[in-house]
Amino acid sequence: MADDTDTEFEEGRYLYCAVAVDDGADLDTEGVDDEPVRLLAVDDIGVVLHDCESLYDTANMDELRKWVLQHQNVVDAAGEVFGTPIPFQFDTVLTGDDDRVREWVGEERGTLADYLDQLAGHWEYRVELRREEEALREDLVASDDRLAELDEEIEAAGSGTAFMLEKQYDQRLRELRRERRGERAAALRDRLDEFARTVDELGERTTLDDEGGDDGMETQARFTVLATDDNEEEMGEMLDEVAAETGVEVRFTGPWPPYSFVPAIGGEDGTETGG
Repeated sequence: MADDTDTEFEEGRYLYCAVAVDDGADLDTEGVDDEPVRLLAVDDIGVVLHDCESLYDTANMDELRKWVLQHQNVVDAAGEVFGTPIPFQFDTVLTGDDDRVREWVGEERGTLADYLDQLAGHWEYRVELRREEEALREDLVASDDRLAELDEEIEAAGSGTAFMLEKQYDQRLRELRRERRGERAAALRDRLDEFARTVDELGERTTLDDEGGDDGMETQARFTVLATDDNEEEMGEMLDEVAAETGVEVRFTGPWPPYSFVPAIGGEDGTETGG
């Protein structure tokens, strides 16, 4: 987040995404904080933007969520009109006027053109594999001889020894959970590779995620997938097969602009990032 002294400036351009320009195509929508959005074309590369005089800096989480959603809606709309865009992260601002944007596109033309070409027709999908915690625990307990041995020893032991054995039992159960997550993640990744150009593992959920909390389910794998929409249906059918297992749930979302598969834009050459 930018310092207070950096959040305001004389003139700037808020950047949503870069697109391959199609003759005659244009974008008519509103963006962050209901600002009017426009397309600035520099030869065959267009930048979707709006004029601004400050970064979008707030401590209000509801307002931040609204702005992020508005940002995403603009990028989605650009994708529908121009094809796969290069999306920029929320609150990427180039200080200066339209000529500065043209100059920046000239400086970054090689990178922008390469990614627009490489990503054409590709979209991002998110896949999360979840398993009922109690069903997973029962499966692990039923299939592991060491847990069975420890359970018998705990039953026969005195209170002090039982306490130490229970700690060993819990540690063993944690190890088995970790192993099972790794096995399930690897198996799902192999199956996703059949339909995707790139499959990357995702980290933990963030505070801006829509869902979370303790619902009795354990996440065993989260992936972001780069694939063409031609493979979407078959990939979905494969995931339906995975989800048919008792106690298993699969979340499959997309297509989204390829946020996870583009170069970082911001922080250099006059661009600033806040939020």
